[in-house]
Amino acid sequence: MSEASKTGPFLLGIDMGTESCRVGVFDTTGHPLAFEATPYQTSYPRPGQAEQDPDDWWASLVASVQGARERAGVSPEDIAGISYDATTLTLVATDRRGQHLRPAIMWMDVRASDQAERIGRSEHPVRAVNGGGPVSAEWYPSKALWLKEQEPETYERAERLVDCADWITHKLTGRWTFNVNTAAVRSYYNRDLGGWPTDFYEEIGLGDIFDKVPEEVCDLGTPLGGLSTEAAAELGLRKGTPVAQGPGDAWAAQIGLNVVKPGKMALITGSSHVLIGQHDESVSGLGFFGAYPEAVMPGQYTVEGGQVSSGSVLKWFKDQFMTEAIAEAEAAGVNPYHLLNKRAAEIPLGSEGLIVNEYWQGNRTPYTDPLARGMMWGFSLRHTPFHVYRAIQEGVCYGTAHILRAMAAAGTEVNEFVAAGGATNSRFWTQMHADVTGVPVTLTKVGDAAVLGCAILAAAGSGVHGGVAEAAGAMVHDTETLTPDPEAHEAYQFYVDKYVDAYPQMRELIHDVVKRVGES
Repeated sequence: MSEASKTGPFLLGIDMGTESCRVGVFDTTGHPLAFEATPYQTSYPRPGQAEQDPDDWWASLVASVQGARERAGVSPEDIAGISYDATTLTLVATDRRGQHLRPAIMWMDVRASDQAERIGRSEHPVRAVNGGGPVSAEWYPSKALWLKEQEPETYERAERLVDCADWITHKLTGRWTFNVNTAAVRSYYNRDLGGWPTDFYEEIGLGDIFDKVPEEVCDLGTPLGGLSTEAAAELGLRKGTPVAQGPGDAWAAQIGLNVVKPGKMALITGSSHVLIGQHDESVSGLGFFGAYPEAVMPGQYTVEGGQVSSGSVLKWFKDQFMTEAIAEAEAAGVNPYHLLNKRAAEIPLGSEGLIVNEYWQGNRTPYTDPLARGMMWGFSLRHTPFHVYRAIQEGVCYGTAHILRAMAAAGTEVNEFVAAGGATNSRFWTQMHADVTGVPVTLTKVGDAAVLGCAILAAAGSGVHGGVAEAAGAMVHDTETLTPDPEAHEAYQFYVDKYVDAYPQMRELIHDVVKRVGES
């Protein structure tokens, strides 16, 4: 594989993730010149709630753009295009000038569980994307209705109620648009049924929301005009640099894995897990989301499954309970996760009977249950912290397998994953995903698939490549495929079955406790 070109044009991808803003500079073949990441903080006002400050986002975005360009050693004139992604649905309420009125309500925030439950009583046809199951408290109408009911002054003052990606659009260009990805996958926008289901929003008490929603819904990669004078000055880039419409972060990663047509499924790992694939026809079923019309590619449908807490549970356990292991890793000059993975690999398959259901911030699919919470069960005096660490890894994989079972019941078979994100930094954990699910996992050259996906959209929007599919084909390069171990796969099915059976038996007790804590 050749090195990145040192002559332009170059593409700039901006990934506004859960924990940081990561920016990459790429050449037109998808080879990276440089990356830069700047973190920001998340606050957790109450259990199940999560918020961030948009001012922190912008400061991080500015620092990361400046750092990546300087590290790459390219001039502003050589940047041919920009695109971006963001966590979704992360609700931002702004005034007329685009200034936020309150902290952003994060994608993982499930405070709107009551609103989601009431919205779920609707039998409107757009509800098919929930597969006949519950409505997610993470989605746009749930959070907007919570804001209207619980903070009516803020709701009334809000000129715009948008997702984080659309807030970035405004910051970069001065324009307000609603990206088709967020519209379709988190807001019930459905082109097959005429676009915005205004009667559905009226039914659920949000008939006035369209005064706050940008009128223009843009396909991914659509040219949005040039970088504004103000943004260019802050970012150190050229005024008028083409900006292309960006999506939610998982869907940017899907594009950055070249999963832009039927046949494969993107497995995007990080704080959460997202499974996304394309179909030529609409398909729906209980336990997963979709199919979303034209949410990623024109003329196609997108299906989705997801786990709210995956890598975030591992990080939580590492930070809270593995201080000795962290100190040992630091003394040895190695990444703590490297040490923990090495020790976890010494634990027998199945963690000697310890099973984890990873619902720390609720369950996205197959239950769509914001009141779900995590469980660790099967403890004995033999178990060590490393057993727990491996059991969390296995529990995340069991959750992925559970989602695949729901999709298979609706006729959606997955024959290959293309994976990216934090889990792929561990060959041990990536292989575990293949062994548990029985699905081969392909890795690509650029692990930062979301950043690359944004660069692909920038290439399409600026005309460097002739559309999103062409750009993805030119800029994504597979490296290897990890195949499942048949014996391990067979052995794991016992534990997957027990994982699947466990939560329904505990659901009522967990709900009671969560409600009691919420009332205190």
